[in-house]
Amino acid sequence: MSQGETNALRLEVLEGNIALLTIDQPNSRANTLGQGVQDDLERVLGELDALHRRTPLQGLVFRSGKPGMFVAGADLNELGRPAPGREESRRRVQRGLDLIARFESLPYPTVAAIDGACMGGGLELAMGFDIRVASTSPKTVLGQPEVKVGLIPGWGGTQRLPRIVGAPIATEMICSGEPASADRARQIGLVFDAVPAERLLDEVRRVLEWARASGEWQEARQRKRQPVGLTEEQHSFTFGVARAQVLAKTKGQYPAPLAAVEAIAKGCNLPLEEGLKAEMEAFLPLVGSPISRNLIAVFFMDQELKKDTGVADRNIKPRDVNLVGVVGAGLMGAGIAGAHVRRGIPVVMLDNAPAALEKGVAANVKVMQARVEIGRMTQKEVIESLARLSTSLSLGALADRDVVVEAIVENEEVKTRLFQQLQGILRPDAILASNTSTISITRMGRAVKNPENFAGMHFFNPVDRMQLVEVIRGEKTGDQTVATLVALAKRIGKTPIVVRDCPGFLVNRILFPYMNEAMALLEEGASPREIDKAATVFGMPMGPVLLQDVVGLDTAVYAGRVVNTAFADRAVPTRILDELVAAGRLGQKSGAGFYVYAKGPKGADDPALEGFLQKVRKGTRKIGQEEITDRLFLPMLTEASRVLSEGIVRGPADVDMGLILGIGFPPFRGGILRWADQQGLPKVLEKLKKYEPLGPRFRPTEQMEQLASASKGFYSG
Repeated sequence: MSQGETNALRLEVLEGNIALLTIDQPNSRANTLGQGVQDDLERVLGELDALHRRTPLQGLVFRSGKPGMFVAGADLNELGRPAPGREESRRRVQRGLDLIARFESLPYPTVAAIDGACMGGGLELAMGFDIRVASTSPKTVLGQPEVKVGLIPGWGGTQRLPRIVGAPIATEMICSGEPASADRARQIGLVFDAVPAERLLDEVRRVLEWARASGEWQEARQRKRQPVGLTEEQHSFTFGVARAQVLAKTKGQYPAPLAAVEAIAKGCNLPLEEGLKAEMEAFLPLVGSPISRNLIAVFFMDQELKKDTGVADRNIKPRDVNLVGVVGAGLMGAGIAGAHVRRGIPVVMLDNAPAALEKGVAANVKVMQARVEIGRMTQKEVIESLARLSTSLSLGALADRDVVVEAIVENEEVKTRLFQQLQGILRPDAILASNTSTISITRMGRAVKNPENFAGMHFFNPVDRMQLVEVIRGEKTGDQTVATLVALAKRIGKTPIVVRDCPGFLVNRILFPYMNEAMALLEEGASPREIDKAATVFGMPMGPVLLQDVVGLDTAVYAGRVVNTAFADRAVPTRILDELVAAGRLGQKSGAGFYVYAKGPKGADDPALEGFLQKVRKGTRKIGQEEITDRLFLPMLTEASRVLSEGIVRGPADVDMGLILGIGFPPFRGGILRWADQQGLPKVLEKLKKYEPLGPRFRPTEQMEQLASASKGFYSG
């Protein structure tokens, strides 16, 4: 019997006088808890009070009307806006806390029936119910991911979760932001039980009757109201370890996880009401902060890429891809083959050397076993994946393939010779993609009969961990080819960005000025450690000198020549890489490059490097960290502006996401263009003027000057 209906909520009374509240936000794939839905919740609470006064209710069940989606959390569109002011933020947070408290104090038992994602504010609301029962659907996950957008739970999550699952587990869940499956949630006591979705409502009603008969609902409320009760020793150990782990992981650059630890530590041994005050004081400074706004912006940019088809015409549909071929069984070829077979796509991997094929298969076995060890694959899935991987020495094995990815040596002559050989073998409609990182797709496309079916598909190393794929459009590449490769990349769990053909494409083109400047700084007198430290303090996962060693100095020399030749006016000629390569110092793979690697992959300083530096040094002046930082990132920024101005990508978000996913540009800065916007382009131009005597790489682009003079940014221009 329908008793009342709001925009997002439907209230019914079931047999036995059980209230059933269903959330189903209209015109949305997800349920979120924005201000409008909070209005609905307040109205429904009033209706529940009125119902109970007429005929006492025996319980309340809260569920979602969207199969596989419970409540995704707060409305990030609201949180991503500039902070409304401390007192207004406090009022909004208090409103959410009051709503949950009203559900928590209803005079009858309450149960949340969770089918699908129950995240952030959704979980905080569910924890305001006496009992939670989840479906066993793979879509059912429960978590507090707020730290991933620079926030902490603000509606009681840092206080109720420790009281429900214990402080150590709650702290780990909140500080990592990683969700728990329904089964894991059952094991830790976050949900009472996990049952198949089709049985969920029946099970919830059974649990509700048990809770009412046993009085468990009142006991559950009492446990949430009182302190956790850690001893002084337990408290010191739990939060001492948590702080150390957070600092080791974030290097202090992400304030939210540390704020979460402090909120839990301050509140867990107090009554709930006092703990919620501690959470509020930790939460408010983060709302609308630059870091939180950047991380929310990155989240939305990522969501847009997930929806992007890669082409402007939405009527263009990707072709079906059922069979894939990979030519080359080296590091990249094996990784590309593995990415496909793990997602259910049969692959034939080719090489002209049997030993290379054996090594490529072994590399995939190793990657999959590592996934088994961390719980991301089962042995059954490993066996099924490997069954989809076949090998061959003959190009004829590619005759039935829908897509063929070339991943052989980075040599244009060798690649085009292969493409010519494939012309009589591949189906006329087959798509041929090159994994090149530097060579022109347009130029190589002249070696194929159907250039509209030829494109770049540039994976990043290591393929099993790197999310980005650049889909490179040559001058004659067809829209359907682009759409097909974009869809294929998404199908294998990657994030594709479409890039127009140019030297270095997107990521490497913007990365090379950074790498080149590091070598120039070395030759001017900076030490490798000073340069790497400036980069990591800025937020990069590793410095540019260590990165050269990881990539391989011989590879860096070759790739650098391609890009530096194309953009000779802003490349700095340096000799140090050539000197080291000539001496056989190729980086990690040879045991020595700028650093030595006898004791591990992080590298140790090598006194022998000084002799090489003396041969190429132009000076020995002390270069401060601020100058090093400016000189590493400002040339990247001017190159990023050129990429945007030339239409190499379709917008600033493609540039920023490409660098975040491709080289680990710090997400908390929002990407290099958003970083510039936050500083203000007039201020950026002032900095560039200081370094302009060093060369054109520090000269602002026309785009930057126009935006600065109009007081606009890359995102507001």
